[in-house]
Amino acid sequence: MVNTEKFITKSIAGIKTAAGDDKVVMALSGGVDSSVCAALAARAIGDNLIPIYIDTGLMRKGETERIRTLFNHIHLQVVDAADEFLASLKGITDPEEKRKAIGERFIRVFEREARKVGAKCLLQGTIYPDRIESEGGIKSHHNVGGMPLHMEFTKVIEPICDLYKDEVREVAGALGLPKEIQHRMPFPGPGLAVRIIGEITKEKVDIIREANWIVEDELVEKYRPWQCFAALLGLGTGVKGDNRIHGWIVAIRAVNSRDGMTADPLDIPFEHLVKIGSRITADIPRVARVVYDITAKPPATIEYE
Repeated sequence: MVNTEKFITKSIAGIKTAAGDDKVVMALSGGVDSSVCAALAARAIGDNLIPIYIDTGLMRKGETERIRTLFNHIHLQVVDAADEFLASLKGITDPEEKRKAIGERFIRVFEREARKVGAKCLLQGTIYPDRIESEGGIKSHHNVGGMPLHMEFTKVIEPICDLYKDEVREVAGALGLPKEIQHRMPFPGPGLAVRIIGEITKEKVDIIREANWIVEDELVEKYRPWQCFAALLGLGTGVKGDNRIHGWIVAIRAVNSRDGMTADPLDIPFEHLVKIGSRITADIPRVARVVYDITAKPPATIEYE
């Protein structure tokens, strides 16, 4: 395991050296990875750090409002880029192409914001599993393999790129970050886009955002999973009232893991799964079926794309 105090000291020094006197824009999502980076960078470069949260339109229900409240003490800049991200994903169905489109759009938005303040460096919360999966060809993470080859930034700073998720949580505790952040369930950088099979549309995002909220509401407090969510698989037939419908199929995914490299499906009582399925189909009229994913990682990944 990581020696947290030594790591913190070394990371702060490393950020100071890498940034010099330059201003640094940082990608702050509100998860434990980016929050640890923000805490380290704030100690290292103070007011030269410009934390930015990009609302991609692919976020969880209420996420932007939560982030505004949680980080209002550090003068967080919130950028609404939802229309840009949806436009960049139009017509794309291949998972890798979607990740790359999202990665490029993130960089272009950060470049635009950096120009406004004269920043030359980008700081982000890449962790070791991101690098392993991207470099190993498993999938391109938006902040590693999904990044464009050509950027305006002279430097990308990644203070925690050698840590696993559980080690990042240890560092978060040593930094004194709130437990809400330290133990927060992972959420993918590309957001709900990797929980939708096929082309991304606003209708699909709205449906899976609501389904995802129901799954988290039902499972997080009761079972404390490492990660749980809903995914949109495609269309299927169903019956609502006296009518046959062609509606969406939603998958429930809930797993336990230590570092995200392997994972096991959560053993949820059948009665509770039925309750969740009934709630999703009742609250979201366009959903016709709900299934529960029992696949471990490997052979599956935790997310769907």
